[in-house]
Amino acid sequence: MKMVLLDTGILLRLLNADDPLHGPVRSAAKSLRRQGHSFCASFQNMAEFWNVSTRPAAARGGLGLDLEVVERRVQAIDRWCQILIDSESSYRQWRSLIVTHAVTGVSVHDARIVAVMLAHNIPTLLTLNDRDFRRYESNGIEVVTPAMFTA
Repeated sequence: MKMVLLDTGILLRLLNADDPLHGPVRSAAKSLRRQGHSFCASFQNMAEFWNVSTRPAAARGGLGLDLEVVERRVQAIDRWCQILIDSESSYRQWRSLIVTHAVTGVSVHDARIVAVMLAHNIPTLLTLNDRDFRRYESNGIEVVTPAMFTA
């Protein structure tokens, strides 16, 4: 069974039926599941998920959800995703990625996700931000988007 890492934007939309991208994201996840894939997320994705979910709605990108709601959503993710934890190997991968690809600023967070994928031999990433991750295809990461499942 091939493992697919669900990026933070995917996780946020899977659990928010009011989001305009909920349908396409859910459809892509269902399609991958039908193809026999299982899902994972990194510790970094979970931290980002908590950040966006609890950030005030008035703040950029924040959902302003109650802690109890966010905790239930995280518990749901824990049920259908394996959570990948950082390791010494992922740190070494991350250091190599940021130097090789001259990564700066906020992009270091994406490199951390890819490093965990590489350390855990996860080949595929489902994301809404394919442009941010394309640079890592040369490292063996397959980047897929929900749009690829509706075409």
